[in-house]
Amino acid sequence: MEIFLIEDDTIYSEFLKKALSQNDSYKIRVFHTAEDAHAAINGNLPEALIIDYKLPGMSGIEFFEKIKGNVKEENKIIMLSALDDGNMVLSFIQKGVRDYVIKDESVIESLRAILDGTEDDSYLFN
Repeated sequence: MEIFLIEDDTIYSEFLKKALSQNDSYKIRVFHTAEDAHAAINGNLPEALIIDYKLPGMSGIEFFEKIKGNVKEENKIIMLSALDDGNMVLSFIQKGVRDYVIKDESVIESLRAILDGTEDDSYLFN
């Protein structure tokens, strides 16, 4: 599974990449800006995108809005944020984001569940 991880915090992105890379089927490419990830897409979305909400330049949700027209049912789009804000999550849902993960102690477990399709209803927003 090709995964784009878009996270501006280099230490946190390395932590996520290392933890998720324990699954040999995950091929993770890290980008520190939405603009770099957008350029790398070149018309073909990866199977999964993990997008930090708060990025320098284009925000995660602005990036999602740009690619939304190309997202297919099989693409997994996961919005990642340190903020646990119900209103913000609701706005993501209204814009079409199906999965949202809080950067907390269970972030890796939550990401793996969504990527592997084993998440329960508490992670689904469709």
